[in-house]
Amino acid sequence: MSTTAHLYDPSGPEAFDEVGEVVLTELISDLISGLGEDVEREGLVKTPHRVERSLRFLTSGYTADLDAVLNGALFEAEGSEMVVVKGIEFYSMCEHHMLPFFGKAHIAYIPGTKILGLSKFARVVDVFARRLQVQERMTLQIADALEEALEPRGLAVVTEASHLCMMMRGVEKQGSTTRTTAMRGAFKDDPRTRQEFLEAIRS
Repeated sequence: MSTTAHLYDPSGPEAFDEVGEVVLTELISDLISGLGEDVEREGLVKTPHRVERSLRFLTSGYTADLDAVLNGALFEAEGSEMVVVKGIEFYSMCEHHMLPFFGKAHIAYIPGTKILGLSKFARVVDVFARRLQVQERMTLQIADALEEALEPRGLAVVTEASHLCMMMRGVEKQGSTTRTTAMRGAFKDDPRTRQEFLEAIRS
């Protein structure tokens, strides 16, 4: 099935979605056909629409408003001790093969003048995980966003993930994991502070 047979006409009767739902479902249909399947058989006839909705959700970080995510959850700091939020689950998609990678993020900061409601850390992680990503960039983006919002004395982000592009294809190493880190301020400059954080997320 040719992709050109499904070019989206913005003035046509299918022009009901300004972000391109029609053209995306048709492209998914072409992909399924190109893999040698019959997109009209019962088990697949609704698959393009399901995949479209799934991809919209899995890449919803592109349209997320970070300011809205943080709005109302920044408070005046009442202390300056380390805050650690560990084990934040995330699911993302490798931008090279569009296969999932998933794992946990661990975040710590030493407040300056502001603290952040704890649930917002998970929401910030999702903003950047729900995109086509590489783990290294995602970790840095989380750190950059939190550093800008909190202006902390120190900030640390560690992500640990399993990548299906390594597990299902290529080298097929199911037991491999990848860890990436971003250290700012006291966590970068003070080995004792950094070690305290790393021991906290291992415990």
